[in-house]
Amino acid sequence: MRRTLGNIISILFTFVKFCFLKLFHWNTLYFHCIERLSPNVVVILEKKGKLRLGNKVRMHSGSRLSVTGGELTIGDNCRFNNGCRITCRDKIEIENGVEFGPNVLVYDHDHDFRAEGGLKAGEYKKSPVHIGENSWVGANTVILRGTQIGKNCVIGAGCVVTGDIPDNTVLVQKRENTYISIAQR
Repeated sequence: MRRTLGNIISILFTFVKFCFLKLFHWNTLYFHCIERLSPNVVVILEKKGKLRLGNKVRMHSGSRLSVTGGELTIGDNCRFNNGCRITCRDKIEIENGVEFGPNVLVYDHDHDFRAEGGLKAGEYKKSPVHIGENSWVGANTVILRGTQIGKNCVIGAGCVVTGDIPDNTVLVQKRENTYISIAQR
């Protein structure tokens, strides 16, 4: 009963929050009536950025959506666990049924440190990111610009993903543990 009541309150809170955002972003924000975002989720829309949310999107506490001049599309029945962050300056598309573990980061841009003035110039290299339907992304994964993840993929926890991942792939990045003795320093 308590969980159901919490979900209803969360849905109502999200609806009110998005209706308020819609006043300022009339042509750039699209959402359905039933979305469930924790009250601690931050949504930032800047510089004509477009945000499209499918039906029944769920985001848990500490997550953040930031759209600055790009287009972020999230399909139906997507779920984001605690602490996920999606930062869009170009285009990010997340298809239906995608689930994210805690602390997943998705970026469609990198700082262009070679630009005149270095990082302070505020220049970015941008490439679209696409995540296919029914994929699952494990905890603490980082998805970088230009990544294309196919349908029904599993991305293991802690992966740093870039490039093309074909449909029905399980991606696990193995790392060797390297230990340095205090005496060797």
